[in-house]
Amino acid sequence: MSNKLVLGAGAVAAVLIIGLAVILFVVAGSGGSSGTPAATSSGATPASTVSGTPAAGDLRVRASDPLFLDPAVAQDADSAGYIVEIFSGLVRLDKNLKIQPDLAERWDLSPDGKTYTFHLNPKAAFQDGRPVTAGDVKYSWERALNPDTASVTAENFLGDIVGAKDVANGTTKQLSGVKVIDDQTLQVAIDAPKSYFLYKLTYPNAFVVDQKQIAANPRRWTLKPNGTGPYMLKEWKLGDRLVLQANEHFYLGAPKLKTVTFLLSGGSSLTTYQDGGIDVTGVGLADLASVQDPSSPLNKQYHKADNAAIDYIGFNTNAPPFDDPKVRQAFAMAVDRKKIASVVLHGAIPAATGIIPPGVPGYTPDDKTLPYDPAKAKQLLGQSKYAGKMPQITLAETGAGGSIADATQAIVQGWKQNLGVDVKVQQADAATFFQDIDQGKYQMFHLGWIMDYPDPEDILDVLFYSKSRQNSSHYNNPQVDAKLLQARTEADPNKRIALYQDIEKMLIQDAPWMPLFFETSYYLVKPYVSGYELPPMVIEHYRNVTVNHP
Repeated sequence: MSNKLVLGAGAVAAVLIIGLAVILFVVAGSGGSSGTPAATSSGATPASTVSGTPAAGDLRVRASDPLFLDPAVAQDADSAGYIVEIFSGLVRLDKNLKIQPDLAERWDLSPDGKTYTFHLNPKAAFQDGRPVTAGDVKYSWERALNPDTASVTAENFLGDIVGAKDVANGTTKQLSGVKVIDDQTLQVAIDAPKSYFLYKLTYPNAFVVDQKQIAANPRRWTLKPNGTGPYMLKEWKLGDRLVLQANEHFYLGAPKLKTVTFLLSGGSSLTTYQDGGIDVTGVGLADLASVQDPSSPLNKQYHKADNAAIDYIGFNTNAPPFDDPKVRQAFAMAVDRKKIASVVLHGAIPAATGIIPPGVPGYTPDDKTLPYDPAKAKQLLGQSKYAGKMPQITLAETGAGGSIADATQAIVQGWKQNLGVDVKVQQADAATFFQDIDQGKYQMFHLGWIMDYPDPEDILDVLFYSKSRQNSSHYNNPQVDAKLLQARTEADPNKRIALYQDIEKMLIQDAPWMPLFFETSYYLVKPYVSGYELPPMVIEHYRNVTVNHP
């Protein structure tokens, strides 16, 4: 969800070895270039009815333990992959990344584009059978924004609602822009007409949680959450397995698949797949060529998915030496990303051509990044205020203190060879890594960003607006801010996308990021598994899968 979601990329090639529990979203197939949600009024596609066919079958996949199962604090891909199955919100994204009804069966938008009236599905219920009310939605959003919840992401995704910032800064606990008309009707006022607002409600921060359960067990409620999604948490043994069981009374239709078992222990996923221990697996770089060989018995089970995601190095623009743009530019121009993609990654992952990933409105294939130019890079470093007095520099990434990935080593070698700068690589576990990034402790860091919804606002505004909580680079450019604010409310879709493209060019030149690669996933699916597709983003995607063992 990085969601919005953030994906630690300690090894660049790790994007090939996907944890298929959490496969994050790609933004291909958003349809058109406007970035405007498909359904914005009461004309939305009606929800399906609850099926009477009992769920059956068990899908087994390799995965990682979630850092969180609380939608209010979700910020990483592993957690989001489970959360979208256990919980739900007013609206959702379908596999084509179109807005569809979820807890809300329909909605109306006022003529000025600032007030949404959501009408809840009368069948919407928590997994214990209690009906979901408009009050539950209001409570969930107020809780997510409450500073006591300590969400890094909530203000970014709920901040367009009138009064959200007052809740987030602790001035009040009541979200003034949300009014409960009755149990099944919710009115939401936003601060200005924004074409992407409904997209933001598909992010976990906007999902509904059970107030009674949280009040009864505020510290441990996520061990057995009473969600509203298609699957319930049946079992979770840390480091061993996590099992989701079908919610047979799910209001959008009972899942076809009875259980999903996520194996959380280590070992070779491909070997486990070949031995029959799991039904879906990612394919690592070392095995990719053999699987792609038409003569391989695994070739017919092989699939490829292009993710709307980017692998990058972020510079902390508040920390020496990266507070000087010349240093940032020098580091970006001293690494031959195309050669690394071709030689080290064997062409499996393309070098990024910008910040906006493929499939997102505003993306263009022409290369907009700073060129590989060792001579210019060295010149820029010599012109910087740190010339001849470069401090010790550390690159932080996720990892367990093991060997450094080949791609990371190649990047570090480029800096040493072309700039004469020795960079130390520091690894940290995911929880520590995200916390330290939020607190601005790193000089530079290696991350991936997977789009949460198909709109450039989700990456350019969320990550580079100076007042955004998720601006991990601590980047502050008044000119960029002004364009971001203009793009938020620009009614003409073509002008809006053009603004984001201008912003992207400004960011690339100022270099708070060093874009590395656009992510691609390769995976295998057993022949007896039907309906499994790697979704373009972190969206719920198991309920229509079937498993029929021979």
